[in-house]
Amino acid sequence: MSEINQITGRQLAAARALTGLGQTDLAALANISAPTLRRMEASEGPVTGMANNIAAVVRVLYDQGVLFLDGPYSGEGGPGVRLRDRQA
Repeated sequence: MSEINQITGRQLAAARALTGLGQTDLAALANISAPTLRRMEASEGPVTGMANNIAAVVRVLYDQGVLFLDGPYSGEGGPGVRLRDRQA
């Protein structure tokens, strides 16, 4: 999961919002503390924190249907998030 180094705090917050999970809920599912998740989401630029904690949050969000985007499909070519098509 080397791409987790490129995920931004804003992407994490947006991804969580797409899933409808609160910070406390997502933190519990990822087995991290809510303050840790808050710090991750508040990161300017790439998410800061322990790699295993970031990976745990990303894994939960992925399991909830989130795709992290960074490329031509993300609008202006910058970072973004969207939900997977659950019909596919």
